[in-house]
Amino acid sequence: MNLDIRISEFEGPLDLLLHLIKESKMDILEIEIESITEQYLKYIEQEENLNLEIASEYLVMASELIEMKSRMLLPKSSSDEEVEEEEDPREELINRLLEYQAYKEITKALKEKEESRQKFYTKAPENYSQFIEDDTTLESDVSIDDLVDAFKKYLQRKKEMKPLSTKVTVREISVSSRRHDIKRILGEKKRVSFFELFPEVSKEYIVATFLAVLEMAKSKELKIVQKDTFDDIICEVT
Repeated sequence: MNLDIRISEFEGPLDLLLHLIKESKMDILEIEIESITEQYLKYIEQEENLNLEIASEYLVMASELIEMKSRMLLPKSSSDEEVEEEEDPREELINRLLEYQAYKEITKALKEKEESRQKFYTKAPENYSQFIEDDTTLESDVSIDDLVDAFKKYLQRKKEMKPLSTKVTVREISVSSRRHDIKRILGEKKRVSFFELFPEVSKEYIVATFLAVLEMAKSKELKIVQKDTFDDIICEVT
């Protein structure tokens, strides 16, 4: 075997033993103590020849392997009447190796997760309040929800009143044009029902009108009031 590996490359004697077992293609449950001990001692001897300091834990494991090897070489006691099953000297070492191997595999998995997690960048939440636009302010007794509910009721009424046959014409309706129309209406009447601002039932016309009313309320070009719950919603000049 090529002895080009240093003990310093292993995390401890169990790590070295697992390496030797893997290199020798042994079954960890059927360790050949004699062979493994010889290989282990060669590594120790190599370190000593290089005048390198050997950790005491490696020397302790060497003595345990030598003792285990001696016990394995002793003849087993037997009796004609009863053959008493003797404890396998390798059992404790095998259990230690299995436990160490399990921890090593877990450590490897955690290391991989750590490396994977380092590819992600997290950022603490910031305060975006300075970028939030002010809410549309309506009259104290009328909220946006009230206006939306009224708009839904209007759409439902228009849907029920829709004629059986209609002629579809293509006409572009902009929010700015509807704002201009609503200003003209308020200039003439001063006060008008919210529902009177929707003389047409096309989708484009209704959406543009509703958005125009909201923009005008926000810019305080008109005021939206409702005296009592379920009363008509009135738009009037501010």
